Amino acid sequence: MMMEFQTKIEIGKADFELQPCRELLLVGSCFAGEIGQRFKDNGFPATVNPYGTMYNPASILHTVERMLSEHTDAMPHYVFLTLGTNHVYRLKETGVIVDNCEKRPAALFQEELLSVDECADYLSKAINLLASRCPEVQVVVTVSPIRYRKYGYHESQLSKATLLLAADQVVAKSQEHIHVVYFPAYEILMDELRDYRFYASDMLHPSEQAADYVWERLTDWCFSSQSKAYMDEWRPIHAALQHRPFHPESEEYQRFMEQTQARLHAFQEKYKVR
Repeated sequence: MMMEFQTKIEIGKADFELQPCRELLLVGSCFAGEIGQRFKDNGFPATVNPYGTMYNPASILHTVERMLSEHTDAMPHYVFLTLGTNHVYRLKETGVIVDNCEKRPAALFQEELLSVDECADYLSKAINLLASRCPEVQVVVTVSPIRYRKYGYHESQLSKATLLLAADQVVAKSQEHIHVVYFPAYEILMDELRDYRFYASDMLHPSEQAADYVWERLTDWCFSSQSKAYMDEWRPIHAALQHRPFHPESEEYQRFMEQTQARLHAFQEKYKVR
């Protein structure tokens, strides 16, 4: 019997299939930005943290509220909400939880810890708002694997535990008409990739290789065969568009670009995207 040196996170298949050409919204910690960028690089119409990185559930709610008030047309069909921390900062003058301290003096703010129920409440409000505008919305909740050194590693783990319990509560209590599921990005990094070679130089953020691996697990988990075919078609076109030649004025390169533009136009016509 072969020895096992890795804890494999078994996640099976999602009970929904992510289709191409439908609007996506990713809100949350910088890990949401990592996965969101991969959606964009693969040609998916993704909006990623439109008002900046949001680390806690209250700020995620603020993004959803603001987006729905400012955009009344295209609503996202798939939404990924990535929780980073239960720490929030409340402006003493107003009592309002802020999304960004904007480098103002720390004395102006009061730091607080959201409870499991408070985190779940903010998250549920965000999901209910999305569902009120797009009843078919598919929500995926994740917890960011990025640790927060400034809290101390024990406190960082307590924060993640709070978020994990809140996420579990929200998924368990989701109503039949609102589809909410959990994707174990946190567990994949903490258990399956339990090695510092999968972290960036700060030893806190996942490396590009680790983020690529989580992306692969995500696509295996929920992408439809159509989405995978879409990516396979888009990848060489995207690579050609990113190519930087030594002699851009050459006839050879001009022919290459004409061919690439023709392939791009055919792709856009096939999938009705721009």
